Amino acid sequence: MKGLLYLVFITLFIFSGFTYSKEDVSSEDKIPEKFLELLISSEKDRYKVLEIIRNNWEPSFSIMLLEVIYLSRAPKFTADLVGLLEEKTGKDYGHQIDRWYDWIWNQEPIDHANYPELKSRLYSLIDPRFGRYFSSDYASSIRLDEVRWGGVKQDGIPPLRHPKMTAASDAKYLDDSNIVFAIEVNGDVRAYPKRIMAWHEMFVDNVGGIPVAGVYCTLCGSMILYKTESKGVNHSLGTSGFLYRSNKLMYDKATQSLWNTLWGKPVIGSLVDQDIELERMSIVTTTWGEWKKRHPHTKVLSLDTGHKRDYSEGTAYREYFATDELMFNVPKLDKRLKNKDEVLGLVFSKYPNMPIAISVGFLSKKPVYHYNVEDLKFVVLTDVSGASRVYETKGVRFKDWDQDKTVYDESDNKWILSESKLESTDGRVLYRLPAHRAFWFGWFSAYSNTALIY
Repeated sequence: MKGLLYLVFITLFIFSGFTYSKEDVSSEDKIPEKFLELLISSEKDRYKVLEIIRNNWEPSFSIMLLEVIYLSRAPKFTADLVGLLEEKTGKDYGHQIDRWYDWIWNQEPIDHANYPELKSRLYSLIDPRFGRYFSSDYASSIRLDEVRWGGVKQDGIPPLRHPKMTAASDAKYLDDSNIVFAIEVNGDVRAYPKRIMAWHEMFVDNVGGIPVAGVYCTLCGSMILYKTESKGVNHSLGTSGFLYRSNKLMYDKATQSLWNTLWGKPVIGSLVDQDIELERMSIVTTTWGEWKKRHPHTKVLSLDTGHKRDYSEGTAYREYFATDELMFNVPKLDKRLKNKDEVLGLVFSKYPNMPIAISVGFLSKKPVYHYNVEDLKFVVLTDVSGASRVYETKGVRFKDWDQDKTVYDESDNKWILSESKLESTDGRVLYRLPAHRAFWFGWFSAYSNTALIY
């Protein structure tokens, strides 16, 4: 897969329309600018620049040289770049890009002051819109050296904006066993098949009168539903083309700030210091047959997306999903579970610094599972499809349910389950709490302080 991304880059670079002229060469006292010249200069000039960098080496140059190596398309010169990096660092990782990143990430950051500008100019060679992502004038809540290009241009994995939906009875392309991401917002019931979302990774729409974005990170296995309006501003989100810890970064069209998908907040750009965090909404991963049985009048994505893709079940990312290997490495792994074991991730607005991950395998054996974070008590109800829904209990203890719509508490009171709440026959109501699935490595990379139940 990484080889494919490399070929994609070569194609983009060759046909980007970029031309080099002598005026583009920076003066020798501007060392960071020289790293850009390693890509855009003639072969003769590249070697002159390489000697300037060698003779003026600083530890902060390591990440800048690695960025150039990552993008370089000249095999012999790339080998010379690697040789310089090995010479100056004392490491012998060769062309193993991930090992170099891992070494850098596990040190204290020593970024050069002009690293953001270099990153901006480097990736502008691929897509001019990338140039707005990085600047030393921008605040950042994450390490810039952990932001890696994923191999596509901005919205190169095209989001579905106000996609066409169809009635369940017309969705002949779906089998009952197909996986769907399903939502209900103010009575508006919809299903988004994984086989389609894996090609698009995001839908943006108005559902039940609420502007929302469903963001699917295929690499970290998470599908999250967010309200896109915050503090009176509706943020129009897209796919940036960059990753942070193997987790896709979104961008907003107005400011080109980069947003962390799993956190729902801007992490690089002009919005970082404005205390913005998108509200999570409930979503469930289930089978089409189970969702259709519960909601026969549901709407579902049409195959008429405006794009030509092979939307067959399991086609997209087949090889990636079939192994426990990562496509992009992360600074740290937790081996209590396999990398791509699925967990149910929970982050509550009342206790944002106390995230929880519950193994999906664990929940499959416990259809009724109680837990609490401080004074917030909740129950996880898991049905036969493996779909888990979380409800606040306010002290009510449940003992059984038919894995359909009827739940019984320890006093034998009957409760009716819906997508938004549990309601007892005596009128009491317990509301649903947002939760979503993710691969364990992805969740842990975003929430290293997480509790794990497995």
